[in-house]
Amino acid sequence: QVQLVESGGGLVQPGGSLRLSCTATRRIFVIYEVAWYRQAPGKQRELVATITSGGSTNYPDSVAGRFTISRDNAKNTVYLQMNSLKPEDTAVYYCHVLTLWGQGTLVTVSA
Repeated sequence: QVQLVESGGGLVQPGGSLRLSCTATRRIFVIYEVAWYRQAPGKQRELVATITSGGSTNYPDSVAGRFTISRDNAKNTVYLQMNSLKPEDTAVYYCHVLTLWGQGTLVTVSA
């Protein structure tokens, strides 16, 4: 059974940066599209970034220009670099591939 493990969340001030990591227990990121989602309290889970096996990326307008998704195939890890963070970015962030979800990592943006 493949597992996804996220890390890197925490408390950051508005305007700050964080880098989230998602590591798979098997070498699957080279094959499949990987996505980061987030879910804020009382809201639906929303997509924030995708990266294909070929390296193409996509972002919604809400994070475009601030978030960057990348992949290190040798480490079976996908990253989400988040810059210029805003309070509305506060959420639990999840890594997703195929039908798999990680446990989530909490990002809190607050002064």
